Amino acid sequence: MMARSINLIVIHCSATSINSDYTPDHLERDHRARGFNSAAYHFYIRKDGTVVTFRPISQVGAHVQGHNANSIGVCYEGGLNAAGKASDTRTVLQRSAIIALLKKLKMAYPSARICGHRDLSPDLDHDGIIETNEWTKVCPCFNAVAEYSML
Repeated sequence: MMARSINLIVIHCSATSINSDYTPDHLERDHRARGFNSAAYHFYIRKDGTVVTFRPISQVGAHVQGHNANSIGVCYEGGLNAAGKASDTRTVLQRSAIIALLKKLKMAYPSARICGHRDLSPDLDHDGIIETNEWTKVCPCFNAVAEYSML
């Protein structure tokens, strides 16, 4: 099998409440119910900082339409506050685990750009900028480009 050319590392949230646990089994079940052959992401970061590997990087993910062939999908558990509204719910342990994972991925793929799912929304007005009104999803509920630009 030919190695994939990776130029994107895409951050996602599971869009689940901070008040509930969304286990890897739940994620796997829900993605299979949507017709995927497994969880769509390569990595899933639990609230306690545990990093779960779903797909090997050599396998194309199913996490961002039009960009799966050349990307790695990283999802964190959460993204909704107690009222069910989009919110940056990352725990301290998740934040640390995400940074550690991203550093490893950037070592392996130094030219890969880190962005959020929302940053790959269509540029509807064709001005070269994805504005908030163009986001197809709020995911990952924080500005991943700004936060991880130092990596």
